[in-house]
Amino acid sequence: MNLEKILAISGKPGLYVLKVQTRTGFVAESLTDGKKITVNLKSNVSLLSEISIYTYEGEKPLTEVMQRIAVKENKGQAISHKEDNAKLTAYFKEILPEYDEERVYPSDIKKVLNWYNTLQAKGLVTDEAPAATSTSEEIAAEEPVKKAPAKKAKAKKEE
Repeated sequence: MNLEKILAISGKPGLYVLKVQTRTGFVAESLTDGKKITVNLKSNVSLLSEISIYTYEGEKPLTEVMQRIAVKENKGQAISHKEDNAKLTAYFKEILPEYDEERVYPSDIKKVLNWYNTLQAKGLVTDEAPAATSTSEEIAAEEPVKKAPAKKAKAKKEE
């Protein structure tokens, strides 16, 4: 599951896909209705790939949590985020038994399940791993650098 270009925008419902960066912000497309909006740099925007869930051992990336939901549900819909809090926390405990119950609130669980169901409805729940960012050394090893032909400098003698 690749969440690299999936955004949550504060104050806006649903999830968005990053389309184009502009000088003053970017253009995003809603996953729910397909409408494009412009978002300025002052908006509070979160990339889903950068979000983590607190556990007792540290933090688990949201991608991994959603992958666990996908495995449990066989890539189908998860329970609704509108269920009561007791049912939601019991479900989340099955998915991520080590989550920190004091720092992960029912509202956080609702968001995760709502986001998962939105992504699943759009067919974005896949086995695809996020693309690893290559280091400059790996890129250099993969692609030989072609040297540009040397320009002949015109020699001018100033007297």
